[in-house]
Amino acid sequence: MTLLDEPTAAAPERAAAPRSRAALWVLPPLLVVLLIALYPLLRVLGESADPGTWAEVLGSAVFRDALWRTVAIAVTSTAGCLVLGTFVGIVLAFVPFPGSQLVGRLIDTVLSLPSFLITLAFTFLYGTAGAVNAAILSVTGGDTPLLNFLYTPAGVVAAEITFFTPFVVRPLLAAFALVPRAQLDVAASLGASPLRVLRSVIMPEAWPALVAGGSLVLLLTLNEFGIVLFTGAKGVITLPVLIYTRGIVTFDLPGAAVIATVQVVLSLGLYGGYRMVFARMTTGRGVADAAVEQAK
Repeated sequence: MTLLDEPTAAAPERAAAPRSRAALWVLPPLLVVLLIALYPLLRVLGESADPGTWAEVLGSAVFRDALWRTVAIAVTSTAGCLVLGTFVGIVLAFVPFPGSQLVGRLIDTVLSLPSFLITLAFTFLYGTAGAVNAAILSVTGGDTPLLNFLYTPAGVVAAEITFFTPFVVRPLLAAFALVPRAQLDVAASLGASPLRVLRSVIMPEAWPALVAGGSLVLLLTLNEFGIVLFTGAKGVITLPVLIYTRGIVTFDLPGAAVIATVQVVLSLGLYGGYRMVFARMTTGRGVADAAVEQAK
């Protein structure tokens, strides 16, 4: 018995050595993350440590206007993306038509493009010298461009909706693919209208994907810089544009650091709220599914 027990006692000691050495592999990526992510944030916080700079920046009308405009554009763009993305997702998933797969591929392609290309395309289409205005003037014979919204907050919102809607469509398509066709057939056989099937069967399964896509779009639009800059909208000053102006143009690094800190706090607060809401939704769905299983 003694000879049999000795190898068993020595086995954990031999297994512990490779595990301790494997833990050392965590250090290189951890150091890279600290260097790339944490160090710049600490530098920004260090530049914004002066209370006088905080009072000067937060008390300025330019900062308040930029904060309000940033939130307004982000919320409006997110609402537009949710409405348009839900409609496109439902059509692609449940209304088959020739070319639907091509449309899906085009949506995936938009996800890989930089945002300024959308703004450039909008300029060629809807700018004062764009194709749409040229076509209208050729028909009406006028000399004043009819469309002049591109260089306003409405133009920024339209460009952001166009670019960020695929971030809502793609999670919705994944969620719609998980809806059993048998449920749809049973609901239709019981006399439910398509609108009721959509409201009672399809959308409850898609709410987590809709919340996830909407939260991602809200985060991205809150920090969007390229679309606003390339649109060239006069007077449309958002927080990212204000950071660029004060940090690069006027070399006011402490002021830019204060605004950047506010931007980081907004983003982290929004992300934390999204995680809480998403956790509650998934927990609620888990409890409901468990109750259904017990009822069966």
